[in-house]
Amino acid sequence: MKLDASTYAGVAQRAECLVTSEEMEAALDRMAEALTTRLAGKDPLVLCVMTGAAIVTGLLLPRLDFQLRLDYIHATRYRGETRGGDIFWRHRPSEAIRGEHVLILDDILDEGITLDHVARACREDGAASVQTAVLVEKIRPHRCEVDVVGVKVADRYLYGYGLDYKGYFRNVPGVYAVADEDV
Repeated sequence: MKLDASTYAGVAQRAECLVTSEEMEAALDRMAEALTTRLAGKDPLVLCVMTGAAIVTGLLLPRLDFQLRLDYIHATRYRGETRGGDIFWRHRPSEAIRGEHVLILDDILDEGITLDHVARACREDGAASVQTAVLVEKIRPHRCEVDVVGVKVADRYLYGYGLDYKGYFRNVPGVYAVADEDV
């Protein structure tokens, strides 16, 4: 669904900045340090959960100073909507995962449904181990635990740093909460 320019501007104007770009960059540095401690020497296969984690992955990988390989996995519940539905698989690299130490990178831990499905799929596909990392975790009950978290924020609809609002705002520096009237 395309947003017209006035709707886009209105959503941006009403949003509240929860985490600045400087705070996000510091969070990425902390994540890199924690992941290096966990995974250095394991030659992990890093799986970027598309599409949201593309930005997180692009910003985090240059901070990881150890041997790794990159692939992607694409499971989604939102498909451009503001409410999640059933899991829809677009790409599941089953053969590439067998016997590998896997790091799953995702943009957000909301309810944890998508990340839980992805992590279980990696185990089912024969991963030697599975580690998870998310840039943003909402403060709320989750279906799964995450190994490394960048920042924790209030349980609101968010955008920025890979998180989207109806397919837009992924490129915004910082994490913003959408005004209730726009959800």
